[in-house]
Amino acid sequence: MTSRIGWHRVTTEWQRKQQERQRRKQEESRRERQKQQEKQKEEERRKSSGAGPGPWLRAGVVVLALAAMVAFGVVLARLTLQPSPASEMLTHANLRPGDSIRAYLGQPAFRDTVKQLGGNILLGVPFGLLLPLVSPRSRGFVNIALLTVATMLLVELVQGALITGRAFDIDDVLLNTTGALLGYALAGRRLGRAVYPRRRQG
Repeated sequence: MTSRIGWHRVTTEWQRKQQERQRRKQEESRRERQKQQEKQKEEERRKSSGAGPGPWLRAGVVVLALAAMVAFGVVLARLTLQPSPASEMLTHANLRPGDSIRAYLGQPAFRDTVKQLGGNILLGVPFGLLLPLVSPRSRGFVNIALLTVATMLLVELVQGALITGRAFDIDDVLLNTTGALLGYALAGRRLGRAVYPRRRQG
């Protein structure tokens, strides 16, 4: 009888310890889940608050983008505002969209076609890449297009009025704007959102 009571006590104690271990495991598992949930909530709060790069990093990106815009402006001026006396008799203004593009496509040499069309498109790409980094207000396809059109119209007007061997061409503006929109679609939009994340309401 005594041995049965002793064995019952041992069994009861073992069961109690097993239950205690199980409770501890459940408690540890609950705490781990709670930590994971808190981390997820913190990550969601960080994303919803529009947390992006710090102010110093953002300022550095803006300065670099401005420097790149200045360098691009210099290159643009050298490419578009440099006199070309040899071409004076060959150039003429084009105010009808599509005329110059058809002329480019009609050239016998495919290399010349690519050079004219591709060159004008590539000339606009930096607008789509750099403008979203300079200011968050310039984001969006409409804003990029308007800023590019305004800039290139000014360049074309200066070319036609003041530069020897250069003429105003509306198709150049259209091709430049196409390049700007391509640059924005491919990378500028993502870069702008990384530097200036949109803040979610609520």
